[in-house]
Amino acid sequence: NIAPVPKWALIAVAVAGAILLLLFLICIIRCCCGKKKPKKKERISLCPVSNSTTASLVQPEMEDLERGVEQMRRGKLQYSLDYNFRTQELKVGVKQAVELKAMDSGGTSDPYVIVYLTSDMKKRYETKVYRKTLNPIFNESFTFQVPQAEVPESTLVMQIYDFNRFAKHDIIGEVRLPLASVNLQHVIEQWSELAAASKVEEEQLGEICFSLRYVPSTGKLTVLILEARKLKRMDSHGLSDPFVKVHLILNRKKWKKKKTSVKKNTLSPYFNEVFVFEVPFNQIQNVDVVISVWDHDKVSKNEAIGKLFLGCRATGNQLRHWSDMLSNPRRPLAQWHILQPPDVVDKALGLKSHLKLPLASR
Repeated sequence: NIAPVPKWALIAVAVAGAILLLLFLICIIRCCCGKKKPKKKERISLCPVSNSTTASLVQPEMEDLERGVEQMRRGKLQYSLDYNFRTQELKVGVKQAVELKAMDSGGTSDPYVIVYLTSDMKKRYETKVYRKTLNPIFNESFTFQVPQAEVPESTLVMQIYDFNRFAKHDIIGEVRLPLASVNLQHVIEQWSELAAASKVEEEQLGEICFSLRYVPSTGKLTVLILEARKLKRMDSHGLSDPFVKVHLILNRKKWKKKKTSVKKNTLSPYFNEVFVFEVPFNQIQNVDVVISVWDHDKVSKNEAIGKLFLGCRATGNQLRHWSDMLSNPRRPLAQWHILQPPDVVDKALGLKSHLKLPLASR
């Protein structure tokens, strides 16, 4: 007789069978999943190569291209051109800019526009500075005297800069428009993409740093000449002997002047010299401050290296500095400025005479 199978043996066999069945099911699931994954990978990796060309293997994806273009974008500028053949004047309207490249750490910029013609680079115009915006609306116009014969040889240059009070102003981009390629028979208004700036064409005269302070209650205007740098070489040995003159112009007539000491054999002089002028509050709106840098010469006549002027008639950075001074009474405000050709500044000032004008009291 066969002995009956113990109950515990049946339970053990059942458990073993269940374990084997479970292992079998796990193997099947793994195999199925393992077969599906390669198909998924193939589908992802082979899609870009569906063109079956070598170029598609090395060319970047469209998303990468778009991202690269986005990084290169500097913004757009809207402007207008109107040439008067009778007076031979070109009127340039700087309208607005959009989507400018952010130059500041806060993700914004302080843009302004410099406008000039390559046929006469000494004559430059600047718009006002607009704070913390990538979409400034300028709406300013500038007039250039351009003989009709010179029009085809001229290129209009509009450069957008990011203003910085204590450092070099960064150029965001520029628009260069050869006038030979434009039909000036009618008024033109259009948008252009900003391009990377070309090499600087004009001669660099240097920069000067000074502070302004005005106290309305006492009528004290304080001009502190701090330093200059990168001045134009005026002497045969490649250096200069610079000094600074500060002129006050009242109602377009020369009024008061003071000057610093001479710094020998340097293109980066440090002055730190202060001048105080009495300008009553009722006259401050009529005053221009002219800062000029000169090269001292014992033998011949002193030569002007460069100039600039500040006041309510000024433009660009000079007007901004003056406005900041007036809106912050009793507080000294320092700023770097780029020197301009002396004849351009003199023409912009339009002085009536060289006689001193006594201050009229009210």
